[in-house]
Amino acid sequence: GSPRLPTAVNITWSSINFKTILRWQPKPSDYFYTVEILGHTSNTQRKCILTTETECDVTDVLRNVKETYTAHILSVTSARMDNFEQPPYATSEKFTPYNQTILGKPEIQNYTQKDSKMSIVFKDPLTPYMFPNGSFQSIRDIFKNDLEYKLYYWKDQSSGKKDAITRSDKFEINVENTKNYCFYIQGIIPSRRENRAGQESMVLCTSVGRNILDEYGTEVFIIIAVVAIAVLTLAIVLPVILCKRKRAKLAREKQPLNGV
Repeated sequence: GSPRLPTAVNITWSSINFKTILRWQPKPSDYFYTVEILGHTSNTQRKCILTTETECDVTDVLRNVKETYTAHILSVTSARMDNFEQPPYATSEKFTPYNQTILGKPEIQNYTQKDSKMSIVFKDPLTPYMFPNGSFQSIRDIFKNDLEYKLYYWKDQSSGKKDAITRSDKFEINVENTKNYCFYIQGIIPSRRENRAGQESMVLCTSVGRNILDEYGTEVFIIIAVVAIAVLTLAIVLPVILCKRKRAKLAREKQPLNGV
């Protein structure tokens, strides 16, 4: 019959917070791709039917996140989809979302450093999956007790890092009250063999409000006050002096005229 169509190569799964994209090569010419997702216990589902793209968002067919899936990338002509013969296809590696999706960046909502306590409140990344009420599930809703967060923190301008772990949505740690600290957070799944650590949050630094009075004593304020009074006095007195000098000059200039 007809010449065999090329099949996909370099098939990869890309998944962050359970949003999962399947990618492959090459770009098709004179044919299309159709993606089939096969699970161990779920029915085969088709996605991205007759596409000329080389990627496919398969998030919504991987809802059973603990299931292990395989993808078939079928190479088809539009006509051949109607036939019963199996079109040529390439098979992906196996993929289990629960074990392999990458944890995204936690969102730091606020942080404070007061005396010797640093407090950091953060938010779990959301997934594309929804509760029946329409709100998005977070990664904590899915991983539950398998999820923990690790905080890395260090004195500003220093390289020595410390770390802390929590299963809640905040950290409270003891720090030196006169030092600024920098930190970042990442999610961890300790039970995993691979992809245990998630993406790192942005690095943020505290700013301890230094009290000038405590550091330098009252002398500095006396000096500032004296300088301020001197400047103010000069601002008032100088125009008066200049005005008087101007009048005196005008008076001198008029004297010869009066003598004539």
